[in-house]
Amino acid sequence: MGENEESNVAATMGFSGFGKKARTFDLEAIFEQTRRSAVERSRKTLKAREREQPEGNEESLEYLQHEDLRSAASSSSMKTSSSSSESSESGNSSDEEPIGPPLSSEVSVQGPDEDSDNELIGPPLPPGYKDSSSDEEDEPEDENPVKRIPDSHEITLQHGTKTVSALGLDPSGARLVTGGYDYDVKFWDFAGMDASLQAFRSLQPCECHQIKSLQYSSTGDVILVVAGNSQAKVLDRDGFQVMECVKGDQYIVDMANTKGHVAMLNEGCWHPKIKEEFMTCSNDGTVRTWDVNNEKKHKNIFKPRSMQGKRVIPTCCAYSRDGKLIAAGCQDGTIQIWDRNLNVHTKFHCRQAHAPGSDTSCLTFSYDGTAIATRGGDDSLKTWDMRNFKKALNTVTGLPSFFPMTDCCFSPDDKLLITGTSVKKGDGSGKLLFFERETFQKIYEIEVTDSSVVRCLWHPKLNQIMIGTGNGLAKVYYDPNRSQRGAKLCVVKTKRKAKQAEALTQNYIITPHALPMFREPRQRSTRKQLEKDRLDPVKSHKPEPPVAGPGRGGRVGTHGGTLSSFIVKNIALDKTDDSNPREAILRHAKDAEANPYWVAPAYFSTQPHTVFAEEESDEDEQDNEPDWKKRKI
Repeated sequence: MGENEESNVAATMGFSGFGKKARTFDLEAIFEQTRRSAVERSRKTLKAREREQPEGNEESLEYLQHEDLRSAASSSSMKTSSSSSESSESGNSSDEEPIGPPLSSEVSVQGPDEDSDNELIGPPLPPGYKDSSSDEEDEPEDENPVKRIPDSHEITLQHGTKTVSALGLDPSGARLVTGGYDYDVKFWDFAGMDASLQAFRSLQPCECHQIKSLQYSSTGDVILVVAGNSQAKVLDRDGFQVMECVKGDQYIVDMANTKGHVAMLNEGCWHPKIKEEFMTCSNDGTVRTWDVNNEKKHKNIFKPRSMQGKRVIPTCCAYSRDGKLIAAGCQDGTIQIWDRNLNVHTKFHCRQAHAPGSDTSCLTFSYDGTAIATRGGDDSLKTWDMRNFKKALNTVTGLPSFFPMTDCCFSPDDKLLITGTSVKKGDGSGKLLFFERETFQKIYEIEVTDSSVVRCLWHPKLNQIMIGTGNGLAKVYYDPNRSQRGAKLCVVKTKRKAKQAEALTQNYIITPHALPMFREPRQRSTRKQLEKDRLDPVKSHKPEPPVAGPGRGGRVGTHGGTLSSFIVKNIALDKTDDSNPREAILRHAKDAEANPYWVAPAYFSTQPHTVFAEEESDEDEQDNEPDWKKRKI
């Protein structure tokens, strides 16, 4: 086959050539070089802008980087496509030219440099919590952490009039659930709310029991409800019951032989990794783990013990971030931690962590899993190191706590620790305090309201702080620049106006056996029916307002609209004094005698002369009385 025939066959079949070698190239190296050039270009642009505007913005660098990455990726793809087309056209010129897009002159075939940064290309992290090395170079290391607290704006959700004792936010941050001492659980949807800030559902899942704890599962599809009874419940996102834990036998001494709790619950939480498992602690002295698919019996049981081996009541419980450890704060002031799979002996045990007899209200693990923060009933806040669990790292005292569920939590960057304080009625304002984790110095505080701050929650994705207070309020603090979604979605929506046209609609009556001429047409759309009713002058006639004044057009005035009101106004409200009815009758005696009209003419011929009794003084009456009626002196 000659060269001409070969070229004709190749052109007919769409080949650029026979036996050509494909050029080998490294995609990772190309993307790495593209990313580097984008970062360099964004830095130069940002420096030029900083010269013009000295107050630079951190988000501008991040935005420029992603825009440059996008443009660079599109340009590189265009270049590769154009180069491949060019190579296909000139493929017949030489047999030694390999097929494929040409490599960039700056990129080596061996791959990226070994000392290059291990930065990942992807969506930006929430503002204020950046981990990229470029941000670390641009931002000073000793930046003031107060600037990262999102408290510039706030919204207030009115839960009720009593204490908001439980808060729960789903992992995506779309829905908030609140519970209180008024037994109510309310659901709030940030995307569905408007500026009126009304809950879309309210229910009482545990009847007349105070809500102790609410928490969404790791997937956000179910909610754990812990109340003052002995049976925890699991609800779905719409508030319908999924399961209810079984109640144990209260006459059995060994709690390990009962299937469930027999006393009031104190707290509960979900496993961070296993979406079907959750844990509860109770006044019966046990910590139990449960499976959502098995409500007949607990999954595992842990029994805290005192130094003398006696039963101790756990007041709070928590899973570690990896779910391998189970921790409980007890009523004797101890903190006991077990391995999740070994329920006999504790793995970590700290005696006298808080004052004996005080209820430890909260126990939480840090995001890095190396520290634990506890909020004690002895008005203190402490942090503990898991590697040295015998002594507290830092301690702060003088933080009043009047509620058994006053909690604390870590900030999303693990550098701050927040908690609330309690106040008596009329004795000041409840505060939300911020402490540095390393030094435990109080760096900031927020005066929330004139009541106690009970619950606090700092969501890592939304970067917003939720607070539950003692006067029935749930407050959300956010920053328009550093926060995401959440409260920012509902504050910009105007209040919905009520649809007045709905009052014009008439109920559709179904008469299947009626004659066709009397049968009403079936309503297929309510909106179309409303439009038709609006065009009907009879149905859409506006009622006439009440008449002001004496009246017109045959209509009586406002005060005389009915016969009874007319009589009351003209006859019953007479100014004459009728305190003595006899005098009122005798006032018309002369006129009746001179001009008889009604009764007297009818009986004139038969009736004798009318004689009225004369009034006598009290003394004359006493003289005329018989002796047996006279008063004895």
